[in-house]
Amino acid sequence: MLEHLFKEGVMVVKKDYQACKHIEMEDVPNLHVMMILRSLASRNYLSEIYSWQWHYYTLTNEGIEYLREVLHLPAQVFPSTLTK
Repeated sequence: MLEHLFKEGVMVVKKDYQACKHIEMEDVPNLHVMMILRSLASRNYLSEIYSWQWHYYTLTNEGIEYLREVLHLPAQVFPSTLTK
């Protein structure tokens, strides 16, 4: 899930605790994605916008650095939201 978040730079999650699967990653339960993204947002690694039962998360600069450390990525790799 963290690889997908770093690759895209953004992620959406529906506020549905009962959903079996996440809309983008069908092998991960929606609740797990919600809790991981909430945890990252509370540490200011993600910015969050909430509208109509959907959470929209975007990586911050601190989040990019954190995920590079966790995923052991070089400094030349950026999320697709920051590349042309």
